[in-house]
Amino acid sequence: MNDPAPVAPPRFGDYLELTKPRLSLLSVLTALVGYAAARPPGDPLKLFCLVVGTSLAAAGVATLNQWLEQDTDALMKRTAQRPIPTGKVPTGSAFVLGMLLCIAALFLLFARVNPLAALFTLLTIISYLCWYTPAKRWSRWSTEIGAIAGAFPPLIGWAAGEGRVSALGWILFAVLFFWQVPHFMAVAWTYRADYAGVNFPMLSVLDQSGAWVSGWSLVNTAALVLVTFLPAWLGLASWYYFGVAAAGGGWFLWRAARFLRTEGRDKAARQLFFTSIGYLPLVLGALVADRLVFAP
Repeated sequence: MNDPAPVAPPRFGDYLELTKPRLSLLSVLTALVGYAAARPPGDPLKLFCLVVGTSLAAAGVATLNQWLEQDTDALMKRTAQRPIPTGKVPTGSAFVLGMLLCIAALFLLFARVNPLAALFTLLTIISYLCWYTPAKRWSRWSTEIGAIAGAFPPLIGWAAGEGRVSALGWILFAVLFFWQVPHFMAVAWTYRADYAGVNFPMLSVLDQSGAWVSGWSLVNTAALVLVTFLPAWLGLASWYYFGVAAAGGGWFLWRAARFLRTEGRDKAARQLFFTSIGYLPLVLGALVADRLVFAP
């Protein structure tokens, strides 16, 4: 690929933008949720290395994803101003930065946390870049494939805390998986014209009525709510947590149900998106607090 002509020498802020700090923060926080929920013995150095390692991995994946998608990013309104399409960062520099970040993350987690945490990090990198990113160009199931990649961070954290992954760790994986489907369906519906313009066969492009998009969002929201009840049902969290999960789940389900209505569907999609953002820290925060205070 030929580099776009740089409009100015790259700045630190341009490289930082490539790493998508806000999106990367979600991966780091959910890894910390897994670590805290595992209730490991205090080890400040391991915790520090976990935070740094997951931050580097998330930043590297975000950078390499933009390197891989620079052609379609340049054609979509929501992504056209990213550093590579605008020529602020040369493609070669973006590739080198992304690779170095990923390699550094794997080395740090393997050497200073444990091999299992490094393995889950490697699976995250591979599934995102080698499966999800290309799948956006050919598969209607790209959102669900991406949800698998995005659900690994709690397993990284749990592996760091416990050295293995027990039942609650896999429940957290399922929570992140099912949460991502309605979250990204809302995004995909809002930006369906952009995705159609680059021929991404996403459900929101194939289903112009929105009936399947909204229905699939509701199905996955219902599955999510049921999965969040499992910690209490299995005795891994108290009924205080269950109350928060039930209240938050009812709120999320209501927004997903409103998305079903043809009238005002665009507005409902935006409301579902913002509800998903509020719901996740509410339920995960309640679970961690419950594990630290009430759970046996």
